Formats: sequence, C-alpha cells, structure tokens
Amino acid sequence: MLFVHYPKCTTCQKAARWLEEKGVSFTARDIKADNPAEAELRAWHAKSGLPLKRFFNTSGQQYRALELKDRLPAMSEDEQFALLATDGMLVKRPILVGEDFVLVGFKQAEWEEKL
Repeated sequence: MLFVHYPKCTTCQKAARWLEEKGVSFTARDIKADNPAEAELRAWHAKSGLPLKRFFNTSGQQYRALELKDRLPAMSEDEQFALLATDGMLVKRPILVGEDFVLVGFKQAEWEEKL
C-alpha cells in the first residue's frame, strides 16, 4: 500500500502509527517532496468514489491564499486536477492507496472498515 503523507502533520503521524500498530505494511511518500501527478490524482479520485473537493486540503494555507473556497465552484474538473498537481500542500492528507480503494484523510473507523 502507498501512504501519501506530510511528515510534519500530526494527523498523518497518527495515521502512520495506527497502520504500524495494525501491522499494515506500506510505502510512505512525502506529499510535499513528491507531489502526486495529475494522472495519479485522477486514478485515486476514480478509485475513491469521493467528490473531487474532498481531495483539497481546505484547512491549508495555500487553499486560503489562493481563495479556493470561492474559486473552486467555477473551475472545471480538469482545472481542479491540474491545480492539485501543482502543489502537494493543496492535497488533503493522508491518502492511503490500496489495490481496490483509496482513503483520503484519517478517519479511524473508515480505515478499520477497509483494512
């Protein structure tokens, strides 16, 4: 499994500890150092079954600085994917990518259900 995270994020740290405690093996990837490509984001979105807005880190500084709360509704899906691919800090984290699922954000009950 791929665990996409930001090492300084406490929620990501909590999720990583939880995975380790459960004995789940994963490959960690720093979202800031290795930003997801547009093709990856599209594949993860399709596999997740979530609205695209859930992939945005709505509490992040970049989200606020770019005033995305107001801009996103007018943007096409293609524009949103392109924007997400420009900066890993715009992407909600952690993301856990399995063979047949993608989990966005750490909600323990949701993760327990999938794993």
